[in-house]
This record gives sequence, C-alpha cells and structure tokens, in this order.
Amino acid sequence: MPRNYKQEYARYQGTPEQKKRRAMRNKARRAALRSGRVSKGSEFDIHHRDGNPMNNRPENLFVSHRSQNRSFKRDKNAKKV
Repeated sequence: MPRNYKQEYARYQGTPEQKKRRAMRNKARRAALRSGRVSKGSEFDIHHRDGNPMNNRPENLFVSHRSQNRSFKRDKNAKKV
C-alpha cells in the first residue's frame, strides 16, 4: 500500500503546532547560513541539543552531519535511548 502524503499532511504536518516547529527549524538553518556555519547544499544539519526546535538559542544549536542528526541512538535491543 503506497503512502498517502495528502493524508499525512492533513493529520500531522499541516497542524498549526507542526507548522510552527518547522518554521523554527528553518529559521535556525537560515541563521547558520548567514553566519557561515553551514553552506547551501552541504551535508550538515542544525541539531537542537535539547530536541526542542522552538529553542534557537546559540548554545542549543550544533552543526552535525545529516546522517547523525536524522537518526536516533539505540540501545542493544534496538530501542530508542
């Protein structure tokens, strides 16, 4: 069964809360681009250390490789840590 992207957007990605969180992640990325910490098209993401995209304080932002930032640490039983 293929994914229903329209339904996913309507149920989760399109909610006001998720729109605000996405906007703040984009804002952090744009700030890092302006400051020269990352470049357009680079393989690096802006990682929020506390996991809260609404917290864009400089001490909370960290540049990490996208393969590291887009995965979750797991324990020996493959559960999220």
